[in-house]
Amino acid sequence: MKVIINADDFGYSNGVNYGIIDAYKNGILTSTTCLTNMPGFTHAIKLAKANPGLGVGIHLALTCGKPLTKNLYSLVDSNGDFRNISHYDQKYYIDVNELYDEWKAQIEKFLSTGLTPTHLDSHHHVNNLELILPVFLKLATEYQLPIRNNLENKNKYSQYKMVDYFEYHPEIILNSLEVIKDKYKKYDSIEIMCHPAYIDKFLRDHSSFVMPRIEELDFLTSEHAKEIFNEINGITLINYSDL
Repeated sequence: MKVIINADDFGYSNGVNYGIIDAYKNGILTSTTCLTNMPGFTHAIKLAKANPGLGVGIHLALTCGKPLTKNLYSLVDSNGDFRNISHYDQKYYIDVNELYDEWKAQIEKFLSTGLTPTHLDSHHHVNNLELILPVFLKLATEYQLPIRNNLENKNKYSQYKMVDYFEYHPEIILNSLEVIKDKYKKYDSIEIMCHPAYIDKFLRDHSSFVMPRIEELDFLTSEHAKEIFNEINGITLINYSDL
């Protein structure tokens, strides 16, 4: 069984970045995805270059921070910030050309660092929304990048490189080996999503998901996690570049 432990939100803030790196260096984390439009981006890139074994993909943003492109009207509020995820949960409108240009700019900003992205996913899973998914898939094809397997009707997208199963709940890591192997026995490859972080002021003031991050960092670096997720138990930890 091949397992990717992926941390979302690399680049959100320095506290998030340090938590992700700690989970990689001292725990079972293998992969992360980077927000290119948030204050911790430059810091994240510096840490990524110092830790080349960590797979780093791109966490496409539409619901936090400010866009990289200018003169948008369908993606932003009156302050020029991306709209909250709740806007897209209800009736919404986006100009798909604006979205394509903005997400392409985010990918190009990451590429400008000299790093090679391992895969694409999106903040708050907005890539799953009906109007947004075609743009997401178009960019994945254009840049020939694997994608997160959080799609509905997954059989329709078999031409895209992705793991067999996507796990939304990182708490599975706290279970016994028997429970974990039984849950994933049908799959050759799995991604377990997580959000480890140290809590800094920016994260506290801007995110609705704060305290669980320090708990996730704790169990990702626990002796239990390291005793379960290893080759002896038939679990190979990989990142997306190994698919």
